[in-house]
Amino acid sequence: MKKTIAIIISVCLLGLFASGCQVNPVTGEDEFNLFSPGQQKEMGAQYARQVEKELGQSVSDPQIQNYIDDIGQKIAAVCHTPSEGFIYKAIKDDSVNAFALPGGYIYITTGMLGQLQNESQLAAILAHETAHVTARHSAVTMSKEMLIGAGLSVLSPESKTISYAVGFVRNLESMRYSRSHERQADKIGLDYLVRAGYSPNGMVETMEILNRQPGGRTFEFLSTHPNPENRIEYIREDIYNKGYTKYKATGKIGIDDYQTNISARL
Repeated sequence: MKKTIAIIISVCLLGLFASGCQVNPVTGEDEFNLFSPGQQKEMGAQYARQVEKELGQSVSDPQIQNYIDDIGQKIAAVCHTPSEGFIYKAIKDDSVNAFALPGGYIYITTGMLGQLQNESQLAAILAHETAHVTARHSAVTMSKEMLIGAGLSVLSPESKTISYAVGFVRNLESMRYSRSHERQADKIGLDYLVRAGYSPNGMVETMEILNRQPGGRTFEFLSTHPNPENRIEYIREDIYNKGYTKYKATGKIGIDDYQTNISARL
């Protein structure tokens, strides 16, 4: 009897895995992901409302918001899923942090903005978070959690995917991207940064800024980033190996623009 039940569960889980395979927009490879782009957008919209409620109202200064969204849209225009409908916002919070929700909702805190010195650094952070979205990192992580947890109850994804995800996303602050996801977001984000016309040094400089934070990392609400010190080396290697060195001098840095639109207005 136990053997029969085990076989049934195994078959159902295999079916769940097969039905959940999607092509990743970034890698072009099949991966286990139970959430369609529409479902990810729905989850992101629901949680975005909670984020803005819990962390305070979004920054009321339209110049700051418009500037951040303009930079973000430059990144979105060159990413793997430009039709995603990305939304970039600043929120009032002292933590040094930035994070992405499923469906393209990307936030950066005023605490983080206060640490930056130029536009290329801001673009680097938004590019990294955009890469988390295009590579479906949140959806893939949630799908694996669902397979391990809810999947064992042999539930059909059609009937339970959304209800499970809503509960899971309410606890998203406890979720951490894997190191491989962070590394991939760094590398993809670097590509987006350069394609959008910015100096690749912006990515290195943001890691150096994070490394100077207490404990060498962001550690606040929805913090998902590991210590940055080991990441600086492979980012520099990527800049060299991909031929991005020439863009250090020609890519936009934007010190004055950042000062005018962010630093002077915080």
